[in-house]
Amino acid sequence: MMTAVLCSHVLMAQEDTTSLDNVTVTATRFPKKLSETGKVVTIITKEDLEKAGGKDLPQLLNEQAGIIINGAGSNPGKDKSVYIRGANYNYTVILINGVPVVDPTGVGGAFDLRMLPVDQIERIEILKGAQSALYGSDAVAGVINIITRKGGDTPARLYGGFSYGTRHTLRAHTGLNGSFGASSYNISFVHNETRGISEAKDTLGTQHFPSNGMLQNAISADLDGALTHSLHIKPFVRYAYFTGSYSPEAFKPGGDRFRASLMTAGSQASYNFSKGSLTGLFSYDEVSRSYPDGFIKEFNGSKKTAEVFTRYDLHPYFQTLLGLRYDEVSMKQPNATTPDTSSKIISPYLSLFLRNLGGFNFEAGGRLTNHSKYGNNFTYTLNPSYLINDRVKLFVNFGTAFRAPALSELFGLYGANPNLKPEESQTLEGGAQFTTTDKKADARITGFIRNTKNIIAYVSNRYTNYNRQKDHGLELETTLRPVDPLTIKLFYTFTEGKVTTANSSNNGDTTYNNLFRRPKNSFGAHIGYQVIPALYISTNINYYGDRRDLDFSTYPSLTVPLKAYTLWDLYTEYSFLKQKLRVFAQVTNLLDADYYETYGYAVWGRAFNAGLRFRL
Repeated sequence: MMTAVLCSHVLMAQEDTTSLDNVTVTATRFPKKLSETGKVVTIITKEDLEKAGGKDLPQLLNEQAGIIINGAGSNPGKDKSVYIRGANYNYTVILINGVPVVDPTGVGGAFDLRMLPVDQIERIEILKGAQSALYGSDAVAGVINIITRKGGDTPARLYGGFSYGTRHTLRAHTGLNGSFGASSYNISFVHNETRGISEAKDTLGTQHFPSNGMLQNAISADLDGALTHSLHIKPFVRYAYFTGSYSPEAFKPGGDRFRASLMTAGSQASYNFSKGSLTGLFSYDEVSRSYPDGFIKEFNGSKKTAEVFTRYDLHPYFQTLLGLRYDEVSMKQPNATTPDTSSKIISPYLSLFLRNLGGFNFEAGGRLTNHSKYGNNFTYTLNPSYLINDRVKLFVNFGTAFRAPALSELFGLYGANPNLKPEESQTLEGGAQFTTTDKKADARITGFIRNTKNIIAYVSNRYTNYNRQKDHGLELETTLRPVDPLTIKLFYTFTEGKVTTANSSNNGDTTYNNLFRRPKNSFGAHIGYQVIPALYISTNINYYGDRRDLDFSTYPSLTVPLKAYTLWDLYTEYSFLKQKLRVFAQVTNLLDADYYETYGYAVWGRAFNAGLRFRL
């Protein structure tokens, strides 16, 4: 966030997601090389995003190691749930330019990724592990920081793109950006629409289920105003509107309508001095969702965040980060017994960094969270790492995390329970990361164990606390560049988890695997080849192992198996006029795999799109 703009030339120069030379702003809240932090960070670069073709944000994230986006291959109107390392969908904090965004009206408070078009994004950083000490409540499994497009290198540059594909899917975007000295701006507009598919699965193939289409419009404006060489003011405003239809039940056709809108506005101010920086920010999010054909017609919510923090370099080997954050979340449900609800959080935090002590780096951080309902909770992190010959990094992370129940879980109309306890977790992870001397190969291996108590689950139409949850897993990632035009990225992940809860029938405990819709095993391979300077081709293969889901058509619900599946995508682009104009074509799910992400709901199948991008 903040100082990210000042080091954007460094960030944009990096292309590999696992290189120790990469610079991250999410791991520590200020720019730091991956070689200097033991945090596990994956970076989706500007180049990756430009070669995403017609994919949306959930599809793109679903191709990353350790991340499953349930609904990524389903109809665009289908909800998208983020599972990092098998953790629940509301255990991930979503940031836009370092500022947290929350949907108070959503299930569990999880943010709706459909509201963020890829064409407004410059870069994505994914930080895994318990991060409540740095990012507060909900950062149990990780953080996804979405960094939006910035100003260009000329006073005014017009850019845009257009694509059209299967099922009348149209994507278009245009924008204007530029810079004046140290100041810059970016204004963009995005329009997406599709006829879509039937959201519910048609098992007979003769029922002629109606299609559930969608339409999305979004506009954003970001300004970085340099008042002096050291002081920058960065106001922003973003608005997204999303409408479509959906099927309210599995295996049954439906055309129920929905509308959703997100408005985000605020500003950041950053002041850089000789030994550090001071940053302040304020943001306001307003979310509205309506279902004209549903029992509950409308949901409205808002979130206010104010934060100030400072980084200070006490010594070339010792840095500090000190901050204070205030969050206020409110939700309105006209049909509810308690129509207006809110919560407030005040949280001071402190992190200490030892760096470059003969290859040894260490971070220790803590945060005191004062919640208006749950009082005080302290979370902390310990993060030692050791760099050998500037090429091999050994790391260990131990962190605690805290998640207060969302307003919808406490006061919503669906199974609300005002007596819920907050969830608390501990995560231990460790591994090794290396980059070869010739920089032709990078790799990382990470193992993790996560224990959570008072886990919140939806059981028998009501939210309740289970005793504990234990998850563990392994991630292998590598990037190979055997020759300059060729890049190969591979990953394998294993994730397993079990929940333990009291069993009243035998006065004991019951333990079972509860990571529904999440595979134990997944594999990904991306191969990109720059044939000539103007021609680029790539292929992407992702395998997702056997999973399980719940069949809610019976009461109580029954567990059903979901078969493994493989997705194979192809992409090519050709550039003209010194890369000012690019044409591209893409095929997703080339083998037309038929599978379930959610039991009873259809997936997109084979799809084709082609288009162009320009930068004048």
